[in-house]
Amino acid sequence: MGKIKRQKLLSRYLEGNPFLTDEDLAHILGVSVQTVRLDRWELHIPELRERIKDVARGVYGQVKSLKRDEWIGELVDLELGKEGVSVLTVSEEMTSQNSTVARGHYIFAQANCLAVALIDAQVALTGTAKISFKRPVYCGEKIVARAYVSRKKGNKYIVRVTSKVRDETVFQGKFLVFAIA
Repeated sequence: MGKIKRQKLLSRYLEGNPFLTDEDLAHILGVSVQTVRLDRWELHIPELRERIKDVARGVYGQVKSLKRDEWIGELVDLELGKEGVSVLTVSEEMTSQNSTVARGHYIFAQANCLAVALIDAQVALTGTAKISFKRPVYCGEKIVARAYVSRKKGNKYIVRVTSKVRDETVFQGKFLVFAIA
């Protein structure tokens, strides 16, 4: 594949999913990570961290039920009352002392924050949660949580959250969230 075609594909992939890492892109395109970085540089496409920040800037202003410093993960997409996306990169501080496995409460907190953020109210609280951890998540892995409101009745919302690392589901949750005010 030629350079021009590769760069067009790289741009198209990132338009569809700005959360792809350079490693993901290298694997998809069948080139080295350095080639991806050079192509991004030539195309003036920022690195992953900056792409996430760009997407997140416009999203936090919509959230009523949480303050930005209460978040676990980066909120990158939100349509109040409907759906949202959050990204969390597991750091060493989030792992247990004896391994590189992320502690479950971080994965749960990311999903719970996202579920609460979907609710268009000043105060939204989790009433119950039915959760399932599908596999361990390791230091350095990026968790993409996607949530949607599956049902609403009065001030009660059922929010379903699926968290994935790449294309593999690592967590699923069904949250009952109450809008208080």
